[in-house]
Amino acid sequence: MTEPLRVLLADDQTLVRTGFRLILGADGIDVVAEATNGTEAVEAARRTRPDVVLMDVRMPEMDGLEATRRILTGASDKPRVIILTTFDLDRYVYAALSAGASGFLLKDVTPEHLTAAVRTVRTGDALLAPAITRRLVQRFAQSGGDTAALHHDLASLTPRELEVLGLLARGLSNAELATRLHLAEATVKTHVARILAKLGLRDRVQAVILAYETGLVSAGAHEAARQSTEET
Repeated sequence: MTEPLRVLLADDQTLVRTGFRLILGADGIDVVAEATNGTEAVEAARRTRPDVVLMDVRMPEMDGLEATRRILTGASDKPRVIILTTFDLDRYVYAALSAGASGFLLKDVTPEHLTAAVRTVRTGDALLAPAITRRLVQRFAQSGGDTAALHHDLASLTPRELEVLGLLARGLSNAELATRLHLAEATVKTHVARILAKLGLRDRVQAVILAYETGLVSAGAHEAARQSTEET
């Protein structure tokens, strides 16, 4: 029998924490701790070692961005962090993704999407499907986000790996990549894993950020790819 997922909730709003705890619990996901600010979140993460942290951006004492950095810096068994935000263009979200967060959710997320998101990031994937994530990456990568640590040499990638990275950055899932490239989905997963390893990236979110920052993908190219995917 597999162990249930263990989640830390960090949000200064009691109603948000209560609602999320009930939703997660109903789906068999354990909420092992709650925090009302970033300082409490960092301490709780170190104490309980959750699988996933649901982290609000704007909290007193320490915001979610700094808390995310501290949780993901130096820890040997790092949890996955999902950023929670009320606003779909919160300027802090891109920096949080760059700090190692695995994606983000708006607080009005449906119960089904919330539980699916927690399970998705736990398996090592990232929350890239929502169009809002891609808009954030495009907007802040082009304006020069604080992501110097992500500037890597793409020359280490093979032509096929560059192609996979470019399509991944346009928001294609593994299944969509497999269809587009006429490959088995397992082969696509292998390519993605090799790309992350070669570039020293944590997950697909950082790969997307890097693709935009290096100019491998542009906002215009992304939009064309999205329309092409929708038409097929």
